[in-house]
Amino acid sequence: MSSSRLIKCLSSNNNYIVRSFSKSSIPTTPTPDFPGEYKEPIVKTQIPGPQSKALVEKLNKLQDPRAAHFFADYANSRGNYIADVDGNILLDLYCQIASIPIGYNNPELIKAAKSDRWVSAIINRPSLGVLPPKDWPALIENSFMQVSPKGLNQVFTAMCGSCANECAFKAVFMHYQHIKRGGKPFTPEELSSCMKNEQPGSPSLSILSFKKGFHGRTFGTLSTTRSKAIHKLDIPAFDWPAATFPDLKYPLAEHAKENREIEDRCLQEVESLIKTWHIPVAGLIVEPIQAEGGDNYATPYFFQGLRDITKKHGVSMIVDEVQTGMGATGKFWAHEHWNLTSPPDIVTFSKKMQAAGFYHNLDYRPSESYRNFNTWMGDPVRALELEVVIGEIKKNHLLDNVVITGNYLKEGLFDIASRYPGIIQNIRGEGTFLAIDLPTPAERDRIISHIRLLGVEMGGCGERSIRFRPMLVCQPSHINQFLNRFDTTMKELFKH
Repeated sequence: MSSSRLIKCLSSNNNYIVRSFSKSSIPTTPTPDFPGEYKEPIVKTQIPGPQSKALVEKLNKLQDPRAAHFFADYANSRGNYIADVDGNILLDLYCQIASIPIGYNNPELIKAAKSDRWVSAIINRPSLGVLPPKDWPALIENSFMQVSPKGLNQVFTAMCGSCANECAFKAVFMHYQHIKRGGKPFTPEELSSCMKNEQPGSPSLSILSFKKGFHGRTFGTLSTTRSKAIHKLDIPAFDWPAATFPDLKYPLAEHAKENREIEDRCLQEVESLIKTWHIPVAGLIVEPIQAEGGDNYATPYFFQGLRDITKKHGVSMIVDEVQTGMGATGKFWAHEHWNLTSPPDIVTFSKKMQAAGFYHNLDYRPSESYRNFNTWMGDPVRALELEVVIGEIKKNHLLDNVVITGNYLKEGLFDIASRYPGIIQNIRGEGTFLAIDLPTPAERDRIISHIRLLGVEMGGCGERSIRFRPMLVCQPSHINQFLNRFDTTMKELFKH
């Protein structure tokens, strides 16, 4: 069916969607319904519609708009639904690249934002490292430290996921050199040589990352990003090592022996690179799930092995939880699934946390001030927002909701996949942090475009994957709407 015919059908008949998933089978969760939320998607025009297209033309004269899906109307977005400027209402399973935690226009956030406390933070933005506000220690306690990873009792606040990782690299290098010099003061030679970008003040050190990983687009993080060439083209890069991340076979239960052998080979490669790379490896960074690279997974066994190797060789372990943190896998931090013998040295965060930065212990605090530093050092408004979000997660049992909703989504995907053998592949994930593969990038893109016309906003990752990144407030009833539309999409595109 052509897109214009599909829109006509949708506009004239809201019951066009084939209701193959029974409402009676939808599980309940302890999470209350979102106040004032739309009941279902509403599609009135093509997506992007005429007003979105007109705004693209206008923006194109000022800024590059080529990555935009459509122009949103945030004032009219509610809960799990995003509105666009053409009056369309879409169920949002992409959520600003996994960064919306508790729904558009959440009433509790609106209420908090009207307080004098928020107003002061908005209009008097401080340089936190120099002149922190009087309530900053209490705010850190009530926000960041309420959810600090087990075993880590310090937090460094930053501006975004990329700079969280960038500053984490700096902390690792400073820690490595501090240990190397035995805690002694800097030598005159170190102080003078660093001003010329020469050793020993500018040491030759590296961060080990993994192929297909994504850690940001700032200069240092880009050298550890290996997901897509387009991110890295034309940018000078550090000569840093990249190890192979496990490429597991699915279903996992049917390939346990083979997957263990794959992970063992990857662990052997990591240890070999640490021992033989021509630039000393000071740190290792890894995502619990390689999100941008295609939602690539490894088992707890693999990550336990990484922790053992890093401890053995004095390499700092950075766990990049920018996309996986804040509950999407059913635990607040994805690395909680691993049962590590000792915590990571550093855990970075952003996205659903609203704020950004990294957790660490005191030994990763630089020996002198002003070394890991910038003007803003984060934003008190985002810490205030995080404080409310954490309260909502706890009050509304959102982690339990994620587990129930994720199980329902996964079961529905398996059900649809059974009717399209060889097309929907490698269903995987924890909680609602799920993904599927399609045979080709073109087929993946066709599905995303088609289902958007049915009122569901989604996104891809890697070469041929569709990723699911719903909000923590997404319930099985929302997933039921998606499954019906996904089933329709598959029938239309694959004529089953």
